[in-house]
Amino acid sequence: MKPSPFGYSRPASVDEALSTLAAHGSNAKVLAGGQSLLPILSMRLAAPHHLVDINRLTELDYVRLDASTVRVGALARHARVLADTAARVAQPLLAQALRLVAHATIRNRGTTVGSIVHADPSGEMTAVLALLGGSVRVASKSAHRDVPADEFFLGALESAVAPGELALEASFPVLGPRSGTAFVEVSRRQGDYAVCGVGALVELDGDGALSSARTAYLSVSATPLVLDVSEAGEDFAAAAALAHEQVDPEADIHATADYRRHLAGVLTERALRAAHAGAVERSAHG
Repeated sequence: MKPSPFGYSRPASVDEALSTLAAHGSNAKVLAGGQSLLPILSMRLAAPHHLVDINRLTELDYVRLDASTVRVGALARHARVLADTAARVAQPLLAQALRLVAHATIRNRGTTVGSIVHADPSGEMTAVLALLGGSVRVASKSAHRDVPADEFFLGALESAVAPGELALEASFPVLGPRSGTAFVEVSRRQGDYAVCGVGALVELDGDGALSSARTAYLSVSATPLVLDVSEAGEDFAAAAALAHEQVDPEADIHATADYRRHLAGVLTERALRAAHAGAVERSAHG
């Protein structure tokens, strides 16, 4: 199929982009990498009257790091974020998840912020933002606001970015010195959307014992699901059982609900073990 007819703008500044979005409101869609939007347009699952192409807004193409935060601009491609050594050291979960996003060709074009705004419950970066408790900076013609992850995802393919607004950047907290992360998933073929995926974040106390453990899931709910499994301590099999009990996936053409629930348990244990090992190593060198 071909997309429905639409108008097209290619603004040269953020201000111009915001003015265009304000003028078209809910009839406009933002085009950045286009790896999610263009297939949806072609299948006519969306039919905006106007596309606002932000690819000339090079001031949004950045990965920046300060003492507490990794900030990713709206035009930073997945491949750029994945290749950024400073970002990978400061928050390893970014690279651990990004290496699993689709294929290299798509990572070369797709944007990390665009993936988050798309709010696909099967998208790795939605789970990363939710697990880390990050935020998204959003702008309109009249105001800027920072939306925390727990308020950003409203439903499947639905984010808190309102008509007339543009997501400018996503922020991810830097990993603590006694913390570790991991991201694992199972897909039918390499590069496919995951049947189930799990991100893990663990923290150790001053004596090296596990003090907290959280996991995030993709492809099991309409929005990223985050669980606190700290009560299981270092009994990762028990943590897997907790996850198995708490996830409530739906069946589709790719997997039954029972299979997804089984994977959630298996991958929880695998991710927590890897994250714990990373925390022990990071603590030893920290």
